[in-house]
Amino acid sequence: MTSIPIRRALLSVSDKTGIVDLGRALAAKGVDLVSTGGTAKALRDAGLDVRDISDLTGFPEMMDGRVKTLHPMVHGGLLAVRDHPEHAAAMTEHGIGAIDLVVVNLYPFEATVAKGAERDEVIENIDIGGPSMVRSAAKNHAYVAIVTDPADYALIEAGETTLDQRRMLAAKAYAATAAYDSAIAQWFAFADQGERFPATLPLAFTRGDELRYGENPHQSAALYLPRGPRANGIAQAAQVQGKALSYNNYNDADAALELVSEFRDGPPTVVIVKHANPCGVATGETLIEAYRAAFACDTVSAFGGIVAVNRPLDGETARAISEIFTEVVAAPDADEEAKAVFAAKKNLRLLLTGELPDPARPGLAIKSIAGGLLVQSRDGGTLADLDLKVVTKRQPTDRELADCRFAWTVAKHVKSNAIVYAKDGATAGVGAGQMNRLESARIAAWKARDAAEKAGWAEPRTIGSAVASDAFFPFADGLLAAVEAGATAVIQPGGSIRDDEVIAAADEAGLAMVFTGMRHFRH
Repeated sequence: MTSIPIRRALLSVSDKTGIVDLGRALAAKGVDLVSTGGTAKALRDAGLDVRDISDLTGFPEMMDGRVKTLHPMVHGGLLAVRDHPEHAAAMTEHGIGAIDLVVVNLYPFEATVAKGAERDEVIENIDIGGPSMVRSAAKNHAYVAIVTDPADYALIEAGETTLDQRRMLAAKAYAATAAYDSAIAQWFAFADQGERFPATLPLAFTRGDELRYGENPHQSAALYLPRGPRANGIAQAAQVQGKALSYNNYNDADAALELVSEFRDGPPTVVIVKHANPCGVATGETLIEAYRAAFACDTVSAFGGIVAVNRPLDGETARAISEIFTEVVAAPDADEEAKAVFAAKKNLRLLLTGELPDPARPGLAIKSIAGGLLVQSRDGGTLADLDLKVVTKRQPTDRELADCRFAWTVAKHVKSNAIVYAKDGATAGVGAGQMNRLESARIAAWKARDAAEKAGWAEPRTIGSAVASDAFFPFADGLLAAVEAGATAVIQPGGSIRDDEVIAAADEAGLAMVFTGMRHFRH
């Protein structure tokens, strides 16, 4: 059967949006309306003729509404295969009438959790009858239409449905119940039972934009958003202008936002990212001062990069950013002058994020591998978690310690092996993603020398800098490369079997070295 007229509809919704207009449209087509509780009241208040579910089942709603639709008169009318002789005979024998349409949306479980309700209220907002009707109707979509989204009401107002419509609606319905069950399972696992890694990991996301392509043009891609309370990240940022964001734009902008969020309570800070690695980071008295210092770190890599700031963007900083090609700018907000400056750069994407995310927030980091997923707690380690230990004869000066802390924060967001030189609250050189730490130290130093030549400085900013390593120095050679670059202070996790050798090399070079006890690998 392709096109089926709707003769009887069962309406039972928590979200009453549009339900009265739908009821009127169906009633105008002569549809018999059956409803429950608050939905029936809303329809009657609008002057519609509605039968209670108890009229259909012969039983009253009971147990505070827990039991009302779980009945053969309901599920028989949903599940019966209409042209199956035995099914038809059973319907006749037991007086079961066919139900051609079910309109259901479920108890607001996620909203109840989000508002911080007590456990008993959360449990009461686990819908049982609703998902049961949804699944029954969706299974029998050859004959029954199931609508779970008010946006689809227009499809059924004509009083009949096609098979293609019913198949589409059934697919949406099963996705809705799967996401609903996922939210319940997550609450039980994480909130109620306090599990870190439950035996089954139930995840549900809602598709946002489909992207032009993935990391490369032959790959397809889409953005998926978490369900439940609104998250606070790059995926939720408001795009003011510019081309649609690509997969790589999202990935790089996320890297920039995560790093600049480390400074959300600090002075004005600018982060410039290229290919998910910071190529320049600086703090300053003003955003423009911070941007110029960050840009000077690597003027080559900044071309076509991503800029993130921790303060509302002003016009002067926007003009400086606009002097070179920039893919994306992310900021908590922007003044009208800044927006006007960027409006002349029609391809530049301006993202306004509102409040920056908390770098110490809990959560899971998920990576796909062949045949499975790797899941870990996200790296929320911050400077506040560190118990710094000076392991050299020389103590760091206040300035060196400040630069150590700054370099360490940046190194957390650089691909391993990571080496970051910093001086006066700005990166001097960044070495990322090398197979050994010595090469990262050398590359970062080379970048600093190149930056000095381009800027016309007398010496690279690695002279008198602090250097951060995301993991311990397994040998003294990486440390000695930092000494050659002019670093005077080092911050690293420690923990190598050769720590004594590395400490001795630092003492011999007159360095001050601090151990953090925390590693920040980022692969």
